Amino acid sequence: MKILKSKVLLTLIAIFILGFLIPESRTIPVEEATSKDWNASTFWYEPWGSSGVHKGIDIFSEKDKAVVASTHQLVLFRGTLSKGGKVILALGANWQLHYYAHLSEINGDAGIFVSAGSKLGMVGDTGNAAGKAPHLHYSILSLAPKPWLIDGSSQGYKKAIYMNPIEYFKDIN
Repeated sequence: MKILKSKVLLTLIAIFILGFLIPESRTIPVEEATSKDWNASTFWYEPWGSSGVHKGIDIFSEKDKAVVASTHQLVLFRGTLSKGGKVILALGANWQLHYYAHLSEINGDAGIFVSAGSKLGMVGDTGNAAGKAPHLHYSILSLAPKPWLIDGSSQGYKKAIYMNPIEYFKDIN
């Protein structure tokens, strides 16, 4: 029994390590968007409604512009949430969750596995973005916490799991 437990543990460790070795192709998740389409100071901006701080970026665009996968991903959830409206949650390389919110529609044709640049849906104003300019709220959460990113800002301890999308895209534009 001990040998079986050891093999299972080693397999899980190997899978975890492999998650960091998967190559990552990055793209801005709104078709034709550039770094000029978001405000660089909105990541961790406060005050931000009931969540306290803004844990992502808003990429502004025309309504119904294509939202695309920012990297190769495994789609975990497609549906509706009260704050995010129509959302998609996907797992990418490095054990990072990619959260796409406020979509006007979700592409039901996209499979469970999507490549970087695959169409996921359309930019919208659903959820708590209703009545505001159409945009994609995009967040990245790391399942492998990075405690060295914690700081003294409001909810700064959460920076161990919420990654800065601006840093993620810095080499693209």
